[in-house]
Amino acid sequence: MSAAVAALSRLPLWQAPMAGGASCPELAAAVAGAGGLGFLAAGYKPVEAMRAEISGLRGRTGRPFGVNLFLPQPPPADPAAVADYALRLADESARYRTPLGDPDRGADDAYEAKVAALLADPVPLVSFTFGCPDAEVLAAFARVGTLTVATVTTVAEALAAHRAGADGLCVQGVEAGGHQGTHRDDPGTDGRGVGLLALLGEIRAAVPLPLVAAGGLMRGSQVAAVLAAGASAAQLGTAFLACPESGANALHKQALTDPAFEGTVLTRAFSGRPARGLVNRFIEDHGRFAPSAYPQVHYLTSGLRQAAARAGDPQGMALWAGQGHRLSRPLPAGRLVELLADELDAAGG
Repeated sequence: MSAAVAALSRLPLWQAPMAGGASCPELAAAVAGAGGLGFLAAGYKPVEAMRAEISGLRGRTGRPFGVNLFLPQPPPADPAAVADYALRLADESARYRTPLGDPDRGADDAYEAKVAALLADPVPLVSFTFGCPDAEVLAAFARVGTLTVATVTTVAEALAAHRAGADGLCVQGVEAGGHQGTHRDDPGTDGRGVGLLALLGEIRAAVPLPLVAAGGLMRGSQVAAVLAAGASAAQLGTAFLACPESGANALHKQALTDPAFEGTVLTRAFSGRPARGLVNRFIEDHGRFAPSAYPQVHYLTSGLRQAAARAGDPQGMALWAGQGHRLSRPLPAGRLVELLADELDAAGG
């Protein structure tokens, strides 16, 4: 598998799959063209939209790429808490003159249909977030020549993914922007995630699989550090958000380096699952009240977030960002990959 990972890209630089529009075919193609590994994010998309993005990416590059899937989620432990949170958000609905979304749109993210589509029309790599597929699914991907990578945040999750037959692991440190990819959402562990370098060491000692490091990486010197710690590649998300090819909202891109946003925090405010974003009014007003209910809260607030973006109000948007967000560079993605590679070389990576 180490050789297979190396063959996916000329450089050990992966562009993270960021659901919500940032990881579009234009961004993935630019990264791949510069020697990195581009990724599409299938989360929150109908299977037809996933297929269209794969087709669009193939039309832009012949290089390998990856597609990320979300695992189905169990029902919330306290459904009444979702209704209570909806009452709390009534003022937000009035503020943005938009109704709250339907929290019961479905918790499986069309997972089975997406798996079937990717088995019928294989891609080089499929990664998984919020869990690991069972052994049968992973074996089916292996039969069609697709490599599989499971996102993990603990040693226990890494061991489970290894037993199931994953080809590799994306090790996500607590510094990462967006959702923490925990396999089980336990409110009792909020904020207790492990930093990337420590987590890499723990998992490297416990699991004999190639590791891809993710979490707060913004410079080639940081990539060199995780490679020295045992990773085969580094996956960067926030670093690519500000690129012109990124599908992120312009307000989101600007906020990454806006001194008005003082830092990041893990919050359930927008989705019901811990996710790291820039601290804004919405998080401060509602974060401590948001229940453990994903994706119900995500669908509940989706219209509010879209309305805030239309109104030009970043204080009501989910501004996902890793801890290194102030190091963002609004460069074309291909140029950013080249610069990261130069920095990696200078650091001896």
